[in-house]
Amino acid sequence: MNVFDMITAQQKGKENTAAWTVGEQLKEICRDPQCAEIVAQDLSKESMTIEKAEKQIKAWADAQKRTGNCVCVPPNKAEEIIRKFYGLPVAAEKSTPKKVGVINLDLGSFL
Repeated sequence: MNVFDMITAQQKGKENTAAWTVGEQLKEICRDPQCAEIVAQDLSKESMTIEKAEKQIKAWADAQKRTGNCVCVPPNKAEEIIRKFYGLPVAAEKSTPKKVGVINLDLGSFL
């Protein structure tokens, strides 16, 4: 069974719950073959289910300042928590684009 099938199996019956959403984000992370291999090994352990990963995210959310009865967990924070939980490498930082110089051309000189 591949990692995507393993995640889908753990999501079954939990559609549109927080654990299901963690599974969807984990599928995205597992597009990286290195991460997929690590997660496939972990998902078979009772202590490493998507529900356990979701509890880590909830613990972070519970520790945050609330607005009314709500708290937001940004996707990048959820990914950080998921990666830490499964012992995955940190996502590669997006490289900053290189500055491009401006060239002024006198088109008249080409005539």
